Amino acid sequence: MMTPMNGANGSKILIRPRPGRLVAGVCVGLANYFGVDVTLVRLAVAVLTVFTGGFGALAYLVAWAVIPEEGETSSIAENLVNKAQNR
Repeated sequence: MMTPMNGANGSKILIRPRPGRLVAGVCVGLANYFGVDVTLVRLAVAVLTVFTGGFGALAYLVAWAVIPEEGETSSIAENLVNKAQNR
């Protein structure tokens, strides 16, 4: 299991890492952040998706938009908001 990324002050940072990802890295990022196995997170997302009529998939898409990718300082959502404000 990978260790969570640490910020400059020693705090954990939630990111979407490149290694270990199957789709967008959301499950790997959450697993690293909370210190659990990525398989458990993927299973939780799948169960949530099936038993809530797709809410898990929607939550995954939102997380993909708001959690920054490894090596980036801002998320996709932040970039879109900043782009809209600069118009």
